[in-house]
Amino acid sequence: MSVYKMLDGNAAAVEAIKMAKVKVVSAYPITPQTTIAEKLSEICANGELNAEYIRVESEHSAMSCVIGAQLTGVRAATASASVGIALMHEVLNVASGCRVPIVMPVVNRSLASPWSLWCDHQDTMAERDSGWIQMYCENVQDVFDTMIMAYRIAESPRVLTPVMVCLDGFFLSHSMQKILVPEQGEIDKFIGEYKPQNLVLDPTDPVIIDDLTGSNENTEMMYQQAVGFKNAIPEMEKVFSEFENEFGRKKSLIEGYNTNDADAVIVCLGSMSGTAKYVSDLMREQGIKVGVIKVVAFRPFPYKALREVIGNITKVAVLDRTAGLGGEGTPLWIEIKAALTDKNLLIKNYIAGLAGRDINIETIKSVYTDILAGQSSDSPVWIDCDVEHAGLIREVSINDRH
Repeated sequence: MSVYKMLDGNAAAVEAIKMAKVKVVSAYPITPQTTIAEKLSEICANGELNAEYIRVESEHSAMSCVIGAQLTGVRAATASASVGIALMHEVLNVASGCRVPIVMPVVNRSLASPWSLWCDHQDTMAERDSGWIQMYCENVQDVFDTMIMAYRIAESPRVLTPVMVCLDGFFLSHSMQKILVPEQGEIDKFIGEYKPQNLVLDPTDPVIIDDLTGSNENTEMMYQQAVGFKNAIPEMEKVFSEFENEFGRKKSLIEGYNTNDADAVIVCLGSMSGTAKYVSDLMREQGIKVGVIKVVAFRPFPYKALREVIGNITKVAVLDRTAGLGGEGTPLWIEIKAALTDKNLLIKNYIAGLAGRDINIETIKSVYTDILAGQSSDSPVWIDCDVEHAGLIREVSINDRH
């Protein structure tokens, strides 16, 4: 029987890790993920979690230890954020390339420079091609539920792909909310025991893992990962359905809200989707038909599910917490545009919420107002940026000099 607990997003991630009965923890603290590392250390020390805690000197070492531990045949855990994820970059690719099904909460935070402790999605978007599944959470219940489901998805023999469970720094990591937590026996039944399905370090049967691989095999090994991602979508749908049957909470790869008769929608990731839903309701009270499409799975990107939810909607605003510098648009916009390329739609790109700038009711309203006006744009719209005075902040002029 489930019980209510008051937890913030970091504590919800720890609760899920504990209930998954990991046997090795290796984590390095970094704001706003620090309390995950601290709490995991505490529960290992007091025996609440029967696991070995490895103190390391960096996030690179933390991921290296987790990969090694999990290759011995047990679940292992770590967590990180921002420049910690950037430092992990090399070994993130090792984990995915070796098909090690690690589940890692990532507390989204801006990358340097300028330095910021606050939330945007630049850190995980920088790793979108590192071979990890990425799922984004709207609220604290989402964090716990997604972590639990991620173990099933990652460890499926048809998938064998590590998972990042992404939660917005401070907006979720430090937001205390009431959530439902099942009993340990229910989680044991749902996740099951860890059974290594691929590479295993066994002293009685020595093997070299991640050795130098020639061009005669490298492409085929990368193709294995592509097959894992292809299989991940039906596996995710299956796990989501079983989770709903078991615990009564529904999750989908793409979640539509007020979309059936909408003239326009905002497509977004993470905690901003809650605000967008609230504003959608407010505007519908005024007779303005707008909706929200929340992308849960960014990797693998569920193109078919998106097309089904879009239906006959003709105006699509893609709101991203990252700038996508140098590209035609932001990472989420590029995926949406590619998925709907054969449809005659206005798909407009908006940038907001960088480095923790609040995506509030007025921000969301301004996006809806702009997309409903129906004017296209050749480049992303910086919806909450003081464009006129942006060049005055630093000693770099953004104006042409003659």
